[in-house]
Amino acid sequence: VDGPHSPDVPYPCFPIINGDGLSFSVACASVVAKVTRDRMMEYYDEIYPAYGFRNHKGYGTEFHRSAILGSGLCKVHRTTFCSRILQ
Repeated sequence: VDGPHSPDVPYPCFPIINGDGLSFSVACASVVAKVTRDRMMEYYDEIYPAYGFRNHKGYGTEFHRSAILGSGLCKVHRTTFCSRILQ
C-alpha cells in the first residue's frame, strides 16, 4: 500500500512510503485511482455544477473553496478534508 499505514484488511499487506515511485504495482494502482477519481469528478460536475468539479477534480482551489463557502457542502464532499480546504 502507498503510504505510512496499512489498512485493516483480512489479507497481508505492508505500507511503502512513496510507494508509487518504488513499486510498479503501486504506481499502476495510483494511475488507475487517479483516472477513476477524475471520471467521478466529471460525473459529479453534472450533478453539482456550482462546484466546478470538472475543472479542479476536487482539489482545494480558490474556486472550490469559494463554492463551498457560497453553496455549502454537497453529498460528495468529504467532511474530513473540509477544515483543510477552507483554511
